[in-house]
Amino acid sequence: METLEQTRIEKLNRLREKGVDPYGAGYDHATPLKEVIDAYSEEEEGKKVKCAGRIMTMRRQGKASFLHLKDWTGKLQVYVKLNNVGEEKYEIFRLLDLGDIIGVEGGVFKTRTGEITVFADDFTVLSKALLPPPEKWHGLKDVEIRYRQRYIDLSSNDDVMGLFLKRSNIIKSIRNFLDKRNFVEVETPMMQSIPGGAVAKPFITHHNVLDMDLFLRIAPELYLKRLLVGGMERVYEINRNFRNEGLSTRHNPEFTMMELYQAYSDYNGMMELTESLVTGLAQDMYSKFEIPYGERSIDLSPPWKRCTFSDLLSKYASVDLDDEEGLKAKGKELGIEVEDVHKDVIAEHIFGELVEKELWDPTFVIDYPVSICPLTKSCEDNPHLAQRFELYIATMELANSYSELNEPLEQSKRFREQVADEDTEGKIDEDFLKALKYGMPPAGGLGIGIDRLVMVLTNSTSIRDVILFPLLRQQS
Repeated sequence: METLEQTRIEKLNRLREKGVDPYGAGYDHATPLKEVIDAYSEEEEGKKVKCAGRIMTMRRQGKASFLHLKDWTGKLQVYVKLNNVGEEKYEIFRLLDLGDIIGVEGGVFKTRTGEITVFADDFTVLSKALLPPPEKWHGLKDVEIRYRQRYIDLSSNDDVMGLFLKRSNIIKSIRNFLDKRNFVEVETPMMQSIPGGAVAKPFITHHNVLDMDLFLRIAPELYLKRLLVGGMERVYEINRNFRNEGLSTRHNPEFTMMELYQAYSDYNGMMELTESLVTGLAQDMYSKFEIPYGERSIDLSPPWKRCTFSDLLSKYASVDLDDEEGLKAKGKELGIEVEDVHKDVIAEHIFGELVEKELWDPTFVIDYPVSICPLTKSCEDNPHLAQRFELYIATMELANSYSELNEPLEQSKRFREQVADEDTEGKIDEDFLKALKYGMPPAGGLGIGIDRLVMVLTNSTSIRDVILFPLLRQQS
C-alpha cells in the first residue's frame, strides 16, 4: 500500500478511536457555498450558516487554520480556531486532509483582504478521503486518466463541472422548448427484436427466459412512428442509442439522441423547428449568434443556408450525382469501394470525404438520393430525390430529418429492396408495416445528436469531453 494512503488510514483509525464516524450521517439543510457568499451583507455580519464541501486548501497556523471548501456551486473560506471549537475538536481537525468532506457551522464575516469567510463554531467529518487529490487541485492533465477517473476530473476542475452542468441545462431547455410546442415526451424500447430506423451495426444481447436474441436500439424511429399511428401527434424521446461502430473524437458507440415526430408537418417544418431551437439555445448561453469553436467561431445567425446534396457534390467534389462513371472514377481516386456498389452510396461516401469538411457555418443539406433514404417521402418534382435534410455545423452532422414516408405499400417495397439478396425473416419489421396500413398521418421527423450539439454550444472539440463516462479501451 502506498505511504500516503497508509498515512490516511492511520488518521482514519485515530478518528474512530476518538469516537468520530469518518463517514458521517446525512448533513441536511446545508446552504450551497455560492449562496452563502451571495447572501453576505455587512448589516448581517456574523449571521450563522450551515454548509458543506470538500477541503481544497488548508493553511494551519498553530492554534488557528484557514481552509477552502468546495461544492458544485463554488468555493468558500473557513476559519477554524482552537479557542472557538475547543481543544478536543481541534485535535480532530488536525486529522483532516485535503480531499476530506466536512460540514461546517458558524458565523459569516469578511476578512481584512475582503474574502467572505465562515468562522467555524463546529464542524462534522462527513467523508475521509484515503487518496489525495491531484497536486494543488490543478486538475488532471493526462487526458486518458481524466476520462477514466471522471470523478477526480469533476472535483478538481471547475471548467469540467461547469461543462456538464451546462449540458444538463441544454437538455432541460430542449424539453422546455418542445413542451411549449405541445410535444409529449415518451419512452420506447431499448431492447428490440429487429434493429430498425437507421443503417448501423447493432449490439446483440440475449434474453434468457424467452431464449431469444435482442438488439440494443440503433434508433427509436419505428416505435415513435407507431405512436403517430395511434394518434399521438407530437412526440419526442431523449434516448440512448447504441451503434457497434468506431471510436473517434466525434463518435461514441453509446450516444444520446433527441428524436421527434410532428404530424401534418414535413422537412421544411423541421428546418424551422431546428433553427429556432439551436439559435434559442445559443442566445440563452451567449446572448449572441456568433459563438467560439476551436480556433474559429461559428455564425449561427438565421436564416441558415439551404443547399442541395447534388449542388454541394458538384461544387466541392466536381462530380454529378447522375454520372455513374464519374462517381466511380472519383471514388477510386479517393480509395472508396465502388465495385457492385450503388452509385448513390458511392456519392454518399464522396460527400463524406470531400464535402462535409467544407460545411462550417450552419447548412441544411437537402434532397438526398431516395435510394439511401428508405423511410422518406420523395420530392414532388423529382421522384429520385428524397425530402430529407442533414444539418451540418463545424463540419459535423448534428441533425437528420425526413418528410416521413407514410405509404405502406411503398414502404414495404423499399424495405424489401434493401434486403433483396437476403432472407427477409427477422430483417423487416412486419408489425411496423402493419401499423402503417392503419394509416399514419403525414409527418416531419427529426433527430438531433445531443452530444454533438453540446460540443458546439460548449466549445468542446472532442465528444469524450461532453460524455461523463465515454467508452475507452481496457487498460492492459
